[in-house]
Amino acid sequence: MADTSDPTPQTAAPAPAPAPVSAPASKPTSGPTPEPASEPTSAPRQDRPVYVIGGGPGGLAVAYALRARGVRAVVLERSDRVGASWRRHYDRLRLHTTRRLSALPGLAMPRSFGRWVARDDVVRYLEKYAEHHELEIVTGVEVSRVEPSADGTGWLLHATGGRELTGSAVVVATGHNHTPYVPDWPGRDAYTGEFLHAGEYRNPAPYAGKDVLVVGVGNTGAEIAVDLVEGGASRVRLSVRTAPHIVRRSTAGWAAQYTGVLCRRLPRALVDRLARPLAKLSVPDLSAQGLPRPDTGLYSRVQEGAIPVQDVGLIDAVRKGRVEVVPAVEGFEDGKVVLANGERVGPDAVIAATGYRRALERLVGHLDVLDGRGRPVVHGARTPENAPGLYFTGFTNPISGMFRELAIDAEKIAKAVARDAGRRNPSRIAH
Repeated sequence: MADTSDPTPQTAAPAPAPAPVSAPASKPTSGPTPEPASEPTSAPRQDRPVYVIGGGPGGLAVAYALRARGVRAVVLERSDRVGASWRRHYDRLRLHTTRRLSALPGLAMPRSFGRWVARDDVVRYLEKYAEHHELEIVTGVEVSRVEPSADGTGWLLHATGGRELTGSAVVVATGHNHTPYVPDWPGRDAYTGEFLHAGEYRNPAPYAGKDVLVVGVGNTGAEIAVDLVEGGASRVRLSVRTAPHIVRRSTAGWAAQYTGVLCRRLPRALVDRLARPLAKLSVPDLSAQGLPRPDTGLYSRVQEGAIPVQDVGLIDAVRKGRVEVVPAVEGFEDGKVVLANGERVGPDAVIAATGYRRALERLVGHLDVLDGRGRPVVHGARTPENAPGLYFTGFTNPISGMFRELAIDAEKIAKAVARDAGRRNPSRIAH
């Protein structure tokens, strides 16, 4: 077993049927470093593993689905443990999707987690998932670039420590929330007040008795605003550029996710039409408080990348004036925050819930597989026409639930990879 801290790649000895190596997800692990690109090309090509980049839920699900089909998969995770992005989320976060529809392939989530699974339980589940399925995981390895192998039969990965790893296929699962994004607001660099991205926010304790401005009304911004109010902040303002669609997380026991699943394959115009009267019945008009009903349809916004805000207390907090809705931030000037209506406010802290970037340009941008917004041109079982064997999972934000779609994608990707491997060497794939 190679030490992942060793900058010199080492090769796992070829075997007729490579056995997965168990890697406890809760600790930094080392694992076999498969054949480097500099190895003689006489090495059997079918022994090259499928590399899965990213040890989050999407990457782990794909690794299991591949292993279940007899395909060796090696997960490369840049941090020292699986589920790194989930460990960084704020304390009160819970899945907005139900426990039953959030399980990954091959392992149910325990009933003790409750219907809406807490962040710490998600982390525990991911650790257990990796251990239960004996997934082959190498931590502390970050892949910086993926390109076709010299012989044209696989993929070459450039990784930390000078590693050059050759795989038969690659699954990119680095996550939708990869790199925090902060708009280039005028005067931001000169602002000396407390400023942080939502990715750095953990809980409301440091802001008790303080005036806080939360910028951005996605699910993260809405939930942090409520968290601050409940945690004793003296004043909470929520800066909104575009009024969101707000839905109840559950109505009379019917989870919003169920509706999302039903709507997944319906025409956009039909869903938009049906959503309007439902919204009027379930969500009060908050126009007087600064949150008017959106002009555009719910599903139209989803397909543009804007998921509805699930209510976890925002409606009540806005209606009672505990969360004040203010216009969008336009910039910073003389220690103040400038809003779109010209007003200048001076909060004690600014929390930017302004989203994340996928940050795929350095990794695969040179392969012409990204669209103009930096998103993969295909995902799931499909591969780009010019990059066969390169798969992407977890880069959409589906209305039916991220974990559910990751599970579905994992099975589809594994089936496609196994089918391709079977065509090349049928005797190597378990049926």
